[in-house]
Amino acid sequence: MQSTSRFTGLVEFRQGFQKRTGLTHILFDFDGTLSLIRQGWPDIMVPLFTEILPPLPDETDEQRRQLAFEDIMRLNGKQTIYQMIQLAERVRERGGTPGEPLDYKHEYLRRLDERIRHRVEGIQAGTIPRGEFTVFGTRALLEALSTRGLSLYLASGTDEQFVKAEAEALGLTHYFKGHIYGAQDDYKKFSKKMIIDRILAENRIPGDSLLAFGDGYVEIENTKQVGGFAVAVASDEANNGSGRFDPWKHQRLMGVGADLCIPDYRELDALMETLFP
Repeated sequence: MQSTSRFTGLVEFRQGFQKRTGLTHILFDFDGTLSLIRQGWPDIMVPLFTEILPPLPDETDEQRRQLAFEDIMRLNGKQTIYQMIQLAERVRERGGTPGEPLDYKHEYLRRLDERIRHRVEGIQAGTIPRGEFTVFGTRALLEALSTRGLSLYLASGTDEQFVKAEAEALGLTHYFKGHIYGAQDDYKKFSKKMIIDRILAENRIPGDSLLAFGDGYVEIENTKQVGGFAVAVASDEANNGSGRFDPWKHQRLMGVGADLCIPDYRELDALMETLFP
């Protein structure tokens, strides 16, 4: 871990880190980066995978569970359908007859809804504070960026209808001024790369004007591919506000080229000074 004179908690900078000037447009991932409404989603998806995967001879339940977890997390940040396509491929590899990936996805969403529905309803009713299900410091960060007149975009691998509903429940919609995008059943119509390309084209800006925040490798990798600046948010979702890195996220995100890694947005002044010198 490294620190600067302003950071006092955990932060890591990539080797050769340099501050960047001219950042004007900002892309956020949603789940795990801003929202914690879906915290615990792997606890739904992993059992679904292990139920469907035909066991191999001498394979333990734990080995099958670990395979499922690795497949799922490797695709974290992409549309959910890609994880289900991977599941179908694993079934086929093992000599089984896979179902339709879209059917797998809909079953996953049904089970997930059973877990998180009370969270959304509680937030909407005001019985659950919004801050309980936003990454620590989220609102202060969005306020600070908006005050600077920067253009904010949100792109999520979660289905767009749910992203928009959950962003509204959390009171975050207005920060993005209509620029909230999510997955479609026709998965070829959406990707984070497509949103990045649209931001650059519509605003006629170079890639090095783009800043991204994310806890999945996709938005980090896509941003770096166009020359942008990427902040990895290795959020400890199960212990919001702990100030600790999620070890898996931390290792994975720095490994795909993130410029710096933070656990949350608690050190706003230091972060803003780093991003906007």
